[in-house]
Amino acid sequence: MRVVVLVKATDESEAGAPPSQELLADMMAFNEELVKAGVMLGGDGLHPSAKGARVHFSGQGRRVVDGPFAETKELVAGFWIWQVESMDEALAWAKRCPNPMPSGGVLEIRPILGLDDFGIEIPAEIREQEERLRARTEELARKAEG
Repeated sequence: MRVVVLVKATDESEAGAPPSQELLADMMAFNEELVKAGVMLGGDGLHPSAKGARVHFSGQGRRVVDGPFAETKELVAGFWIWQVESMDEALAWAKRCPNPMPSGGVLEIRPILGLDDFGIEIPAEIREQEERLRARTEELARKAEG
């Protein structure tokens, strides 16, 4: 199963405070473990919400709201995408993670939906399209890595 692991934002991360050299080293060592175990498919830190925007939908209407956003507890400072056998395995890895925030971090782990998770009949052309898109995005990711 694939999961996304969300690193929740804090007041410090929203202020743009850089991580300490020690935390950077600890996180890189953890990422190295994840990669060696074949767990980490991707991940990155995110700029503070002040550099972001939200698009609100209402029927056919769209409204853009520029950051920063007030509710820090709703914000994400970074993420990983992991390939694991179960939620228990994801939790075991998360418990090994260095504390991502000096004032106390929170990781939120969410399973990623696949077409079969919708519980409906998926037409063959939709499945084929998903496979093509997934292959193309993996190709683009390999090119971006250099």
